[in-house]
Amino acid sequence: MAHSAERTPTPTLAPGGHGRTHTAADDDVSKRLLDSAATLSYDPATEIDWDAPLEPGHYGLNPEWSTLYGTALWSEMTEEQRVVLTRHEVGSIMTTGIWFEMILQQMVLRDQYLKDPASAEFRFALTEIADECRHSIMFARACEKMGVPQYKPNQFVAQAGRAYKALARGELAYGGILVAEEVLDVMQRDWMRGENVLDIVRGTSRIHVVEESRHMKFARQEIRERLRGAGTLRRRNAAFGIAAGAYVIVTSMVHPSVYKAAGLDVARALAEVRASEHRRAMMRTSSRHLMAFLAENGLLTGPSTKLYRRIHML
Repeated sequence: MAHSAERTPTPTLAPGGHGRTHTAADDDVSKRLLDSAATLSYDPATEIDWDAPLEPGHYGLNPEWSTLYGTALWSEMTEEQRVVLTRHEVGSIMTTGIWFEMILQQMVLRDQYLKDPASAEFRFALTEIADECRHSIMFARACEKMGVPQYKPNQFVAQAGRAYKALARGELAYGGILVAEEVLDVMQRDWMRGENVLDIVRGTSRIHVVEESRHMKFARQEIRERLRGAGTLRRRNAAFGIAAGAYVIVTSMVHPSVYKAAGLDVARALAEVRASEHRRAMMRTSSRHLMAFLAENGLLTGPSTKLYRRIHML
């Protein structure tokens, strides 16, 4: 009996997908991510000991990740100032994370509007949103525990974020999501192993790293899918839009007021941060995998590269 040749799954037009194709292979990625979420997810409300006292003398993040580490000002600071500074720095990063997670949730919900609720892509997208809700609550509780205030983005950045979440579509939306998650992932992998880092930061970092690894895989898959067959102009526009989003995210992570909280001269601290070679090297380290992915997908262009270099991601 003759056997028919194995057929490659035919791309189909995804409902609400604005002309993109969604294949069975694409859905397989989402199915694997759903399986992972079912077997390895955490509830921060029970995983973190919220009643335990903060360890005296422990940092909010590894000193090497402090914006002032390696500067003249850092060498002049007392140990108490270093501890206070790192706790406020990690609190600022967490509150920036909450701000961007709220943007992320709105972009993903809009992207999934009227799509097939039986699809694995739809179900994982909602799983990701549920994760992000828990993460935001987790970060908020950690900041409250550390006594760190809300460090909000300035008015211009807040409005830029409002425009981004309203206008970003497809690869631009998922590119912005990937930027925020990739940069924070590298930092948190160090924080969760830091023996001189607060347990509450180590615990929240561990949860975030595990669950965000799925979110990053989903974002990368969505970007590849949306760019399938895309022309040069579309890739260039996406490249610049993602870089602009990265610029806003990275420059908003640590609020200038953290230096005042540590009893430092804010103007001097900001000047030393801008001149810090150590800080630049750490930013390049945290962006290495992201830059490789963007390059592989035609999302590193001349204009976008200039933006990344301005914030030392390249």
